Amino acid sequence: MNLTELNRIATAMVAPGKGLLAADESSGTIKKRFDAIGVESTESSRRDYREMLFRSKDAMSQYISGVILYDETIWQDAKDGTPLVKLIESSGAIPGIKVDEGTQALPMCPGELVTVGLDKLAERLTKYYERGARFAKWRAVIDIGSGIPSMTAIGVNAHALARYAALCQAAQIVPIVEPEVLMDGDHDIDRCYEVTQRVLNKTFQELRVQRVALEGMVLKPNMAISGKKCAKQASVEEVAEKTLRLLKACVPAAVPGIAFLSGGQSDEEATAHLNAMHKLGPLPWGLTFSYGRALQAAPQKAWSGKAENVTAGQNAFSHRARMNGLASKGEWQSSLEKKAA
Repeated sequence: MNLTELNRIATAMVAPGKGLLAADESSGTIKKRFDAIGVESTESSRRDYREMLFRSKDAMSQYISGVILYDETIWQDAKDGTPLVKLIESSGAIPGIKVDEGTQALPMCPGELVTVGLDKLAERLTKYYERGARFAKWRAVIDIGSGIPSMTAIGVNAHALARYAALCQAAQIVPIVEPEVLMDGDHDIDRCYEVTQRVLNKTFQELRVQRVALEGMVLKPNMAISGKKCAKQASVEEVAEKTLRLLKACVPAAVPGIAFLSGGQSDEEATAHLNAMHKLGPLPWGLTFSYGRALQAAPQKAWSGKAENVTAGQNAFSHRARMNGLASKGEWQSSLEKKAA
């Protein structure tokens, strides 16, 4: 393992003013997104859509540090025969790959899930590296509800995240460690804070046990935020303050960077929260975005599967990427959104 090189890539992934595009939706997830805009989900339509994003020169070269790909996408070529990974590399961004294989019900723990995909991961990572991937992603899912999460669910998911991270580093690939506490319930921000604290503490304990070099990884956490169904939604300022307090308590300074998931927040909410955190002073690690829906909802709608809408789709993507790039330096203002509209 060349830790200097892993650290260089991890640091580039969270460079100031840039963040990660999560374009790693499973075939099932992207079908739902395409259904919403009236586009049939086929291998070629998925390719055309992602090619449109990767050819958005302004967004990709100025605001996107890396792209998380799905297994189908990393092997695809653009319409002109150029591998999609080469389009990403030519823009100056780093190709990455989602390597988990989704979730299964966790035995003896009703309503809880465990992420799978460790079998044969070492061999898959070697092939992904040869194709150009320099980082990977594995998502653990922790739900908040009546009597959950259990320490069992937190423990097995943290253990799997650490095993995945160690395998990545052995393959010279930077692991994105993503323990996501879902915002789907009716819990308040303090319950989210308490659960996320337990999850992060257990995750870093497992990472140490399994000898993962913290300097060669990126953390992809949720923010401390109210559940979607909670009657009292926390303010932007409260989300920023509590999220930073949580991260400073749980995340060692050796970690080069933290790239938030959007987790169901609206486009502007995800941007405003990230911006507010940067207003709260110097941080021990790089802090940026790793958004999927919050970067893609607008370009998907603008594109709507029509070749004549490619420029409109790229413009919408460039706008969202720029807004989040500014937020990752604390320079975003809501008036910029109104101007674009």
